[in-house]
Amino acid sequence: MDKHDRSYLDKISIKNPIHFISLGFGSGLLPKAPGTYGSLAALPICMLLVYLPWQYVLAVAVFTFFLGWYTSSKTEQAMGMHDNSAIVIDEFDGMFISVLFYPPCWYYCFLAFVLFRIFDVLKPWPINALDKRVGGGLGIMLDDVLAGIFALVIAQILFVFGVF
Repeated sequence: MDKHDRSYLDKISIKNPIHFISLGFGSGLLPKAPGTYGSLAALPICMLLVYLPWQYVLAVAVFTFFLGWYTSSKTEQAMGMHDNSAIVIDEFDGMFISVLFYPPCWYYCFLAFVLFRIFDVLKPWPINALDKRVGGGLGIMLDDVLAGIFALVIAQILFVFGVF
């Protein structure tokens, strides 16, 4: 099945709160590059999160992980296919993880966006292994969690060496 097949969207409703959340509040419904639009939709939230203590950011990321696992599982069941590209709650969580431990500066979130998109699109090992081997809502969430962690690590290295 093609994860970009838009015909599966006929089986879900944006009026259903579970679908609405898993579709990134509608951002995943945009026809081209829904993952990028989901990440962009998460960006303003990230710009606020960087001003909170890291424990709060972690709590938001953990909460979003479990919420995303549940809502994406239900949405993919309704669609009848795994990991349709319109499901973008995982991008939100990856972005939230990406800004964990960031300095309190909103424009650094653009760095998180770029790094997260690179790892989410390229899916280097072990991200690609998780993406292929883990199904259901957990599988939808885990590869983006790992992409977020990769983005976080690279950003922290850049911060330590004064590149940003």
